[in-house]
Amino acid sequence: MTPSGGTSKAGIEHLNKPEQYSLVYTKGGSWSCDLLVLRALPNGVLISRCGFSVSKKIGSAVIRNKVKRLLREITRFTPLKPGWDIIFIARPASAAADFAELKKAVTSLLLRASILEINPITS
Repeated sequence: MTPSGGTSKAGIEHLNKPEQYSLVYTKGGSWSCDLLVLRALPNGVLISRCGFSVSKKIGSAVIRNKVKRLLREITRFTPLKPGWDIIFIARPASAAADFAELKKAVTSLLLRASILEINPITS
């Protein structure tokens, strides 16, 4: 457990308390696409934390866990602006999506929400 209330693996923080999810759901902004819904709220700390919501509508436990693993891996290498609590909510179509489709959806939603850290390429 880290001081920010999340668990850390490779520098990634996760939302893991029901109160954290509730706060983002009630006060956060929302962006959506065919595969995912993104909910985000500034958190007032210098790190961004991610959470994942994959309901039984998605499929069996095996499929739900696969979707969560893919989303965790995608966010692990996605540069996020600091100071956000972010929840990715999987839609039923995400069960049939592959890594590339989910990555494209995550990137698109983060760009629309202005949470993606964009570093200009310098020569």
